[in-house]
Amino acid sequence: MRPFVLATGLFFLWGVPNNLNDVLIRQFMKSFAISRFQAGLVQSAFYLGYFLLALPAGLLIKRYGYKSGFITGLLCFGLGCMLFWPAAMTSSYAFFLSALFIVASGLAFLETTANPFIAQLGPATSAERRLNFSQAFNPIGAISGVLIGTRFIFSGIELTPAQKASMLSSGTYVAYLHHETQRVVTPYLVLGVIALAWATLIAVTHFPRIPRVIEAAAPSSGSWKRLFRHRLLMYAIVAQFFYVGAQVGTWSYFIPYAQEYTHVSERTAGLLLTGTLVAFGIGRFGSAYIMQWLAPAKLMTAYAILNVLLLAIGILASGWYGLFAILMTSFFMSIMYPTIFAIGIRGMGEETNLAGSLIVMAILGGAILTPVMGLISEYSRSMAAAYLVPAVCYLVVAAFSSQTPAVETTA
Repeated sequence: MRPFVLATGLFFLWGVPNNLNDVLIRQFMKSFAISRFQAGLVQSAFYLGYFLLALPAGLLIKRYGYKSGFITGLLCFGLGCMLFWPAAMTSSYAFFLSALFIVASGLAFLETTANPFIAQLGPATSAERRLNFSQAFNPIGAISGVLIGTRFIFSGIELTPAQKASMLSSGTYVAYLHHETQRVVTPYLVLGVIALAWATLIAVTHFPRIPRVIEAAAPSSGSWKRLFRHRLLMYAIVAQFFYVGAQVGTWSYFIPYAQEYTHVSERTAGLLLTGTLVAFGIGRFGSAYIMQWLAPAKLMTAYAILNVLLLAIGILASGWYGLFAILMTSFFMSIMYPTIFAIGIRGMGEETNLAGSLIVMAILGGAILTPVMGLISEYSRSMAAAYLVPAVCYLVVAAFSSQTPAVETTA
């Protein structure tokens, strides 16, 4: 039970930096005076770390076990958070992106380790429910991240063009930007300390041996061939790529959407973003309960189709109706990551951790599709038009989940 609790706690812990990014995008647009596309590179740096480190993480835990993956991930996580202080001192956007890359590298180890660990820590028949339960703590961390960012990072100061011109003429604008940049440091330093403390707790805890993970020291060429011949796994990787792109893009540009069409302040928009994460958390817990009677794949198909319809409202009826429609997509997206993951690794045996690594690498969707949304919004001069991207993504998820039973029998 203690390893299960510690591993489940990690789902909460990595939810905090994942959704602090949504606040950082808005804050960096202000403190570095950059475009939406440039600010979207926050997610590119973040999810590129996931992509590049997921497979090394899978190889590490195959050789040394799950505990080593947890500790390595938390150490990288803590180090990346600590680097926010020198990044702020130098007022370097590139330095911040590098620190975020290191944070994400640590989270890649944590996700690659925690998801298959929870999935295998019990009967295979209940893996989806067990993983959805643990993943349900992730949105609680996400909510905490947005609230922390809204309270401690957003200053509430939003300059008008006239105020900006006045500060430029008086020579105080650079000092203002530096002050806004400094506001991101304290939350990340605290988060880094917590990550290092959690690593200590895991280091002194005995973890059960899971033979399917430690039987082989390294993957053989035959192992890789089996992985790439497993059609269900390949489809899950594609579905996860588009799902993560949809999730990250939806939340990353939620604050700009709210400000553009409802004209609320950045702090109010941050609180509305918290509402999306509350909906996400309710969806996780509630859907894990519903899965006792309804197959996860069928539930995910229905949810994906509903999200396409809600995003259509967000695109065509931009304003408060559109904003709440986009907010509600978080409820229905809630089950997608763990369900796609659990379906993708089903029946993989001793290759489970490597299969899980490949699915985690699909998080690259967040790095690629988020800046694409930024470009669409800039060229169309419409934040609403950018939400065509997640709408297409949910169609891909619906296609995957609707054919899952047929694929399972032929894989």
